[in-house]
Amino acid sequence: MDTRSKELVDQLEEILEKNRDAEKGYAKAAENAKSHGLQNYFRRKSDERRDFNNQLRRMLVANYDEIDENGSFTGSIHRAWMDVKSFFSGNEDEAMLEEAIRGDKAAVKEYEEVLEDNVLPVAIDTLIRDQKARIQSDLNTIKSLEDLE
Repeated sequence: MDTRSKELVDQLEEILEKNRDAEKGYAKAAENAKSHGLQNYFRRKSDERRDFNNQLRRMLVANYDEIDENGSFTGSIHRAWMDVKSFFSGNEDEAMLEEAIRGDKAAVKEYEEVLEDNVLPVAIDTLIRDQKARIQSDLNTIKSLEDLE
């Protein structure tokens, strides 16, 4: 694999890793949320991120044969997603929702960086754009959940 392809795969593997973190964070948030509506929202988001990864993993294997799903990923020092320890301090619905918003904003930014920095195979480009749009749409919707008690 050439250097440019390796850099792209590394970026896409970063998205896989962060989506795994998001899936686990959302599942844990669903367990801790007091609001039934918020529990359902977090469960749906956890399932969505698992689906995102299954789709992206298939695309990576189809286009690049090998992917590293267990290694540590270079790049950003800042984890673009929920730190479980700080995320659950207090277990308050509002705090969890705010952390979800922060994580989704970071995810959108990472998706945008992949799209801006690379010429992607058409199928991967379409998938990344779709996933980014779905996260962005949720960010627009989530504001109504902030008012839940």
